[in-house]
Amino acid sequence: MSLHPEHTYVHLAPDGKAQAIDGAGFWRLPPEEFAHYGQGWVISEYAYTHDWPNWEMHPEGDEFVYLLAGAVELLLDQHGEIVTTTLEGSGAVLVPRGVWHTAKVRQPSRVLHVTRGAGTQSRPT
Repeated sequence: MSLHPEHTYVHLAPDGKAQAIDGAGFWRLPPEEFAHYGQGWVISEYAYTHDWPNWEMHPEGDEFVYLLAGAVELLLDQHGEIVTTTLEGSGAVLVPRGVWHTAKVRQPSRVLHVTRGAGTQSRPT
């Protein structure tokens, strides 16, 4: 099956099963269905032309953030200190579980995310 992770996310269940999910509808799922997907890992891709509008934090697992193209600065709030990592062209960052993070977009970018969605929180930038 061919898919594009910007439009079709992939859920990797704890039992090893992979399932395609409609990306547009994912964020509108009822809480009980959304919670099901939080128990595994979700792979998604986003195109960014502007800074992220919020900080986010994943309490149930680390996040793999992989820059496919463009340039971003990933900001991690580590115990009140903001640590900035710049990615250009290609590269990745592992964001530890429980660490608030956001991004400043320096060039239009495509980013692949692999994260455990359970309990994800957000706050304004």
